[in-house]
Order: sequence, then structure tokens, then C-alpha cells
Amino acid sequence: MLKHLYIKNYALIDELNLDFQEGFSVITGETGAGKSILLGAISLLLGQRADSKSIMEGADKCTVEATFSIQGYNLQSFFEANDFDYDDRECIVRREVTVAGKSRAFINDSPANLTQLRGLGTKLLDIHSQHQNLLLSDEDFQLDIIDIMSDSEADMRDYQKAYNNYRTAVHEFERAAAEAEQNRREEDYVRFQVEQLQELAPREGEDEELEEEQNALTHAEDIKKALYQAAQGLSNEMDGGALETLRQVKNIIHGLTRIYPKAEEMAERMENIYIEAKDICDEAEGLAEQMDFNPERLDEVNSRLDALYSLEQKHGVADAAGLCALLSQMEKQLADIVHADERLSELDKKARKALETAQAKAKAISAKRKASLPSIEQQITSTLTSLGVPNAKFHIHMEPLDKLSLNGQDRITFLFAANKNASPQPIAQVASGGEISRVMLALKAMTSDRMHLPTIIFDEIDTGVSGRIAESMALIMKQMSHGEGRQVLTITHLPQIAACGDHHFRVFKVDTDSSTHTRIVPLSQEERVNELAHLLSGSDVTNAAIENAKQLLTR
Repeated sequence: MLKHLYIKNYALIDELNLDFQEGFSVITGETGAGKSILLGAISLLLGQRADSKSIMEGADKCTVEATFSIQGYNLQSFFEANDFDYDDRECIVRREVTVAGKSRAFINDSPANLTQLRGLGTKLLDIHSQHQNLLLSDEDFQLDIIDIMSDSEADMRDYQKAYNNYRTAVHEFERAAAEAEQNRREEDYVRFQVEQLQELAPREGEDEELEEEQNALTHAEDIKKALYQAAQGLSNEMDGGALETLRQVKNIIHGLTRIYPKAEEMAERMENIYIEAKDICDEAEGLAEQMDFNPERLDEVNSRLDALYSLEQKHGVADAAGLCALLSQMEKQLADIVHADERLSELDKKARKALETAQAKAKAISAKRKASLPSIEQQITSTLTSLGVPNAKFHIHMEPLDKLSLNGQDRITFLFAANKNASPQPIAQVASGGEISRVMLALKAMTSDRMHLPTIIFDEIDTGVSGRIAESMALIMKQMSHGEGRQVLTITHLPQIAACGDHHFRVFKVDTDSSTHTRIVPLSQEERVNELAHLLSGSDVTNAAIENAKQLLTR
């Protein structure tokens, strides 16, 4: 329920603090006084796009803030899912718009985006304006009404999940079928590439190994000579060889340790140097003996490298590892081609099973919808009768669709006739503006309890009606406002409706030397009499209008 509204620098409102109560509240004021400004400000809190033009001239930004009572509305899951602080008693929503066009929104002082504002707004407040009457021609809106009244909303969420699973399965099958068809056209080419790569049988790192071997074979004589020279330079057999010198130094230092203990570490290091040098000498001799120029092997290596380079260049890969990855990929592609029919059969079974599941759920929803139609027709017809359409015929035509849709497998059409001798036709085609307003009010009255909306705002839903019918509309809205935490606000220009309000607000303009401002104030009982008299008689309030206003309030 809307408890408090604060507006600053929005359109013609410089600053406004307004408290609201439970029950039925009416808002009146002359045309152009700013009633639509109030709704525009509230719409910002529901996630409507912001326009910097709505900021009062001369101000840097505008602010709209509302405090809602949410006790008993089970909104904790929404706050937890969106990581907002949760207070089970009230919620504060704020929106700020700057002259630069930037907009910021907050829910309980935490930054929020427009999607989150809209998500919370649908649970807190519903604004019904005249343009919403166009929804009567929308099939989805008509289906929503039926689902609300047949308690099918939870079933619809379950069905839509099954329907989306079915559509996903169909798309998966169609994508796999298209890929299989494309692969079949490329099968010969893929098979040839696989066979060519399999025949070459590359190994990861093979080209690096072969390049190293190629380099060694090409310079075999130089390598052999250098290794022998290194071994001979170290060997003991060579006069003045390094190993002999190292051995002598090692023995000298080792002998020194007997009289100079500090030389022990030096002796150990010298021992390691001698052992390492001897190992190098032995390894150089061994490698030199193994190194021979082998022109046949060099030809083999060159031939293998040429084959690898050729396929690497052909397939645009950098090395043998790239060829291995490509072979694995093409082998999988070829396997997919070979086993495509099996895969398609599995996906087809999956899609058919998903379709059967969705169809079963759609059938159950259709049954609930059909069972609810007589009661809905009776309620709407009864309400229309009380709203001055005594011969109203309201029927709901339900027919099956050829295939499933996101909303099930039914098409709903609201049919209406206002006169005895007229057969019901689609409501948008035959109903007048006043009749559509009455039908929409009847629908809202019927669904408001089930939708558990704490606040409903009607924006001049009384268009096209007057007198006794206006009183009936007011009583229906008043009835909708009954119940703890329930609230209905209506903007009206009819005294018959204004008189039925539990609370009454007046919108008016105030002119100063340099500017015009919109004001909204609650009215006392005496002020209500004057306002109703003004609505009854126009600018010149007569004594008769005042007496009539008192009678309206009393009645």
C-alpha cells in the first residue's frame, strides 16, 4: 500500500509531501491542473523511462520517492533474489533524474535498475489509464484474465517451462539436421583430409625433433671434430691436460686439510669440479664416436620435414601439434557424419517427448480455463448490469490452436453485445468507449482480489459515464478497496464518484509573479463540500450546488 509520496522539482511540482491511507481515495481538479503530473511521477517509480524535460525549469534534478507498506505481501524472495535489504513492514523506492538525462533508482537505498523497478512495481501498484482499454483487443491480455480467474498462473509457469524445453529440443534437432546435411555434402573432402593426415601420422613436437636432427646431420663433421678437441683438451693422456691439472690441484688442497681444516670445504668443491670435468670428457668422447655423417638418414629427415611443412602450410597451422589437433577434429567430424542418423534419431525422440509433456500440461490448463468460463461470464454480465448495461451479453469464445504457443493451445476472444437484438461480436469492434471503460472496471473488480495488488490507481476510468452509473462505478471501486492494506485511488471529474471516497485530494495550480506550481492537498469535510459543489455547478458555486454536494456525501 502506498503510504507516503515525496516529489521535488518534477514538472510543475516544486515540492510535495503527501500521505495516503487505506480504502478509497479520490483525486479531483480542473483540467490541466496537474493530475497527470502526479501519475507521471509515480510511473517513474515503476520503471518508466525518464525524460530530463520533466525536470522543473531551473532545477538540476528531480526526485520522486514513495514509501510502501508491504506487510503480509510475501516479497522477501524478490528482495533476496535481487540482493536488496528487506524490511517486512515497509519499502522505500526512489528515483532521481538529472538535467543531463542521467537517471538513478534505489530500492531501500540500494542502487536498482529499471528491470528491478518494474519487477517490484508489478507487485505493489497497478495504474489503469484510458490507453489500457486497448488491451481488451489483445489476446494475451484476455488469456491472462482467464488464467487469473481459473487459478492457472502457477500451471502456466510450469507449462511455459515445459514449452521452452520443447522449443529448445526442436532447435537442437533442427541445428543438428542442418549440420548433418552440410557434413554429408563435405564427407568426401573430410574423408580425404583425414586419410592424408592419418597416412602422415604426425606426432606433437615431431618437427622440432627432426629440425634438431637435420641440423646435427648437416654439420656432423664439424660437431665430431669439436667434440674430440674438447675431450682431448680435458684428457689425462694429453700432456698438460686439464684433468691432470685438476687432479693435482685437488690432491694439493686435500693434503692441506690435514693441517688447515678450513680448506675442507674447498677440497670438497675441488673434488666435485674434477668429477664434473671427467664426466664431460667421457660424454664428449662418447658423442664424438656416435657422430657420423649419414646422407641416407639426412634425406629421410629432409623428406619427412618437407611432408610436414607441406601439410602445415596447406591447413594453415604452425607445427605438427596443429596437425595433430586438426586430425582429431576431422576424425570427430567424420565420426559425426557416420553416426549422424543415430544422433538425429536421439534428438527427435527427445523433442517428441518434450512435446508430449508440454501438450499434457497445455491440455490440463485448457480444461481449467474452460471450466472457469461460465462463472467469469456471469460475473462480468452481472457487473455490467449494475453499471447501466442491462441487456449486456458477455461471452468468452475459446478455440484450440493448431499448435502450441507460449500461452498454451487456446485462443480466447471476448465477445460483447449491449442490446437485446444484437449478437455478441469481438468487444473491440462493437463496444463504445463508455462500454469498454465499464467492461475494464468489471474485469479489474473481478481480478483484484486474486492478484493481491495492494494499490490500484484508476485514471479517469469514468470517461463516457455519468449520474447513477458513475455512482455504481464508485461503489465497485470502493468495494475493491475493502480489506486490510488495500487501497484504490481514482482520478475523476465526476462528483458522484468523488463523493464516495473515504479520502479526497484536490489538485490545483498556484501562480506567482514568475512561475506556476501544482499543488495537491487533502480536503477536510467542509472543503469536500465546496469541491463537490464546484464539480456540480462549475466556477459559480450556488447554494443549491452546496446542498446537493452535502446530500451526495451523506448518501
